[in-house]
Amino acid sequence: MADHHAPNLPASSEGAVGGVDGTRERVVAAAMDEFARYGIAGARVDRIAKQARTSKERVYAHFRGKEALYAQTAARELGVIAQATHIDARDLPGYAGRLFDYFTSRPDHYRLISWGRLELTAGDGTSQDAIAGKVEQLRQAQRDGALDPTWDPFDVLALVNQIATTWSAQPEIAAAASEHSDDRSVAARRAAVVRAVERLFPAAAPRP
Repeated sequence: MADHHAPNLPASSEGAVGGVDGTRERVVAAAMDEFARYGIAGARVDRIAKQARTSKERVYAHFRGKEALYAQTAARELGVIAQATHIDARDLPGYAGRLFDYFTSRPDHYRLISWGRLELTAGDGTSQDAIAGKVEQLRQAQRDGALDPTWDPFDVLALVNQIATTWSAQPEIAAAASEHSDDRSVAARRAAVVRAVERLFPAAAPRP
């Protein structure tokens, strides 16, 4: 969706003008909060500029518009997630537990990524590259005999991600569980996630 308030400024192929500087970093940090709270359509560049202690004009000097700014913010967050959770195709239950931990402690980060899925067309190059890398790791684990080869690795990745983010994606059930479950702890929710993935994709034996 185009940002109709953006002036017609030249931009690089990466969606930004000029180099990375303090202002740009502050804008991306402010955009993280704004997009997580309001989504892309509801986000306001003037609020982002105010939080970043700059002007709308300076924001547009670095980014074409809201979609370019969201793309930069989301790409950075996806990189952080990948480093923090690091998929191990030989231990998918452990990977699911790390994803659970990351998003449980950072619900705003989950919302940031979810808004893009809702509002933008799938196929962003950054996310596609990340997916391809993970799928190749899963294929290698299948070739090594560490993962059931009868599964399509795309199905494996989708199912593990979905199970790991079950509680982040359904906060209403999480709230009910915190009030009425026999074990109301976050640890119990995490254990259920890890156990579910373990039953589908058991961890491989450690390498000798």
